[in-house]
Amino acid sequence: MTERLTSSHADITRAAAILRAQGLIAFPTETVYGLGADARDGRAVARIYAAKGRPSFNPLIVHVADAQRARALGKWSDAAQALADAFWPGPLSLVLPLRKDAGLSDLVTAGLQSVAIRVPAGDLAQDLLRAFDGPIAAPSANPSGRISPTTAAHVLAGLEGRIDAILDGGACGVGLESTIIGLTGAVPTLLRAGGVPREAIEAQLGFALAHPESSMISAPGQLASHYAPNARMRLDAKDWREGELTLGFGQMECDLNLSESADLLEAAANLFGHLHLLDAMDGAQIAVAPIPQTGLGAAINDRLGRAAAPR
Repeated sequence: MTERLTSSHADITRAAAILRAQGLIAFPTETVYGLGADARDGRAVARIYAAKGRPSFNPLIVHVADAQRARALGKWSDAAQALADAFWPGPLSLVLPLRKDAGLSDLVTAGLQSVAIRVPAGDLAQDLLRAFDGPIAAPSANPSGRISPTTAAHVLAGLEGRIDAILDGGACGVGLESTIIGLTGAVPTLLRAGGVPREAIEAQLGFALAHPESSMISAPGQLASHYAPNARMRLDAKDWREGELTLGFGQMECDLNLSESADLLEAAANLFGHLHLLDAMDGAQIAVAPIPQTGLGAAINDRLGRAAAPR
């Protein structure tokens, strides 16, 4: 059985002890629930891949308590410092050249000479990181390729009995995974849209982000098919068809609405939770209204596109 823990000091201490014993802990961040293991322990990290059914060529994000701990794992730069100062703690991951003395399991980086790192916001994630006092590898706490979890109930629906414990911190505030920026080349590169809009990052850096030059996987969340419900999906739907489950945006009639006021922040927070609810209705197809391709809309459309991709 999966042990259910609260945000109490005793339960956080218990969760840290499970991590030290090669266990798996699901815990909330401001983005989604993560499935954590000691990033330095290969056997523990292997349990993440086994629990999720995750391909071993797909690297993991390492969560640390602060930028000082991040500098011990990846080679730092002026761009890394600027982004860390502006957006950490928060929904931004940086892919940095891996330090030779980082001490991370090769499974975390999927054999790459780079590592994705972030400092999560949220008291419970920070309390766990400080109680454990080490790096925690943590992809989203769901079966690989399925809808990301934003509540403890979502986690248990997919991983009950396959993980040791879950820290229940309620619903996640951002509800959308972190933006990932690659800092291994000459120019910072947007590897995955996410909780920090591209425009905000470019404003902080003072120049435009590059796009990846190849289709090779260099960071989490780059698989073509990902975040998928059981039902097929029809995106950018300007009308509804008979028999479809409908996901709206703005003022319209639909089964569920990401944001009646067309607020992209609200839509991002609701995205995965609404997909879970629609998936539970057992329809054959989910139709999704158009989402603007600006700000957080770019990240929402990225997730929807991967959810709708052929499997």
